[in-house]
Amino acid sequence: MKYALIDTMNAFFRAKHVASRNADTWEKIGMALHLTLGSVNQAVRNYGVDHVVFCLEGRSWRKEFYTPYKANRKVKEQDLTEAEIEESEMFWETYQSLITFLSEKTNVTVLRDPNAEADDCIARFAALHPDDEHIIISTDTDYLQLLSESVHMYNGVNKQLITIDGYFDDRGRPVIDKKTDEHKTLEDPQYLLFEKCMRGDTSDNVFSAYPGVRKKGTKNKTGLIEAFADKDKGGFNWNNIMLQRWTDHNEVEHRVRDDYERNRTLIDLTAQPIEFRNATDDIVKDGVNQKKEVAQVGVHFMRFCGKYELNRISDQADVYSKWLNTPYTGNLVEKVI
Repeated sequence: MKYALIDTMNAFFRAKHVASRNADTWEKIGMALHLTLGSVNQAVRNYGVDHVVFCLEGRSWRKEFYTPYKANRKVKEQDLTEAEIEESEMFWETYQSLITFLSEKTNVTVLRDPNAEADDCIARFAALHPDDEHIIISTDTDYLQLLSESVHMYNGVNKQLITIDGYFDDRGRPVIDKKTDEHKTLEDPQYLLFEKCMRGDTSDNVFSAYPGVRKKGTKNKTGLIEAFADKDKGGFNWNNIMLQRWTDHNEVEHRVRDDYERNRTLIDLTAQPIEFRNATDDIVKDGVNQKKEVAQVGVHFMRFCGKYELNRISDQADVYSKWLNTPYTGNLVEKVI
């Protein structure tokens, strides 16, 4: 089986950033729906997807584990103008309408863990279907860590497929790196994960485990590349970085290993605390076991398109309705370590 796993909020709200500055709110909302549904449709057509899974956000357990987690986003919300607040409310209203439509009027799978993020649902769905192929639809680079022979990532904005073999356009042609004039490739996903755990993630307000650490070491100082190469052995280069200590602006001393392990829990999508991992697994199992049998999906879809004036999509309603009408028929493993 081949699944499309949708980071739904990412796909929908990304339209705010790609829309023309002169676009009004209604045009931006139309673009959000076109981008979300169109990206899925493109992936289904290009890569032979058998079933579509929309993954939603809950209130992440990470906020309890680490108080600063995504706290920076609340600050940004406080700076919004009245017009921006009104636009945001309209976006959220439309987003909820889309989720209701997908949940109640189609046969796609919709997953939401109230205590986890879409990232967790996507990671656990893939883990519970180890013998299948998965295409994650998102622009979020956090998913690069999951790439493997059977897990790929599709960016619906630039229409590129990212695999462990590199970047490809929607016709399967290698994407050329403008800097090297060669096929654009990807660093080892596990190294990228390690580097993010060390450097932190400013977008999620996750602080660095070792501020100022170099990627490549010098004669007298170990870098991330050398430490990662020594990770499995736990030798000199690994411990040389992990046992370092540094002091923050509040005069609090940190040990790199402690902050690295904290960040790994927050960032590594295979390192969730076991109780939260098990809870998300239960959500996935319950979601696919619903055995949805919604009738007249095409009719419901045409009404949804009419409500939001999705004329280009409604012209291809039969194509979209096919995957919207296709229920889950796969098999998941009962237990994953």
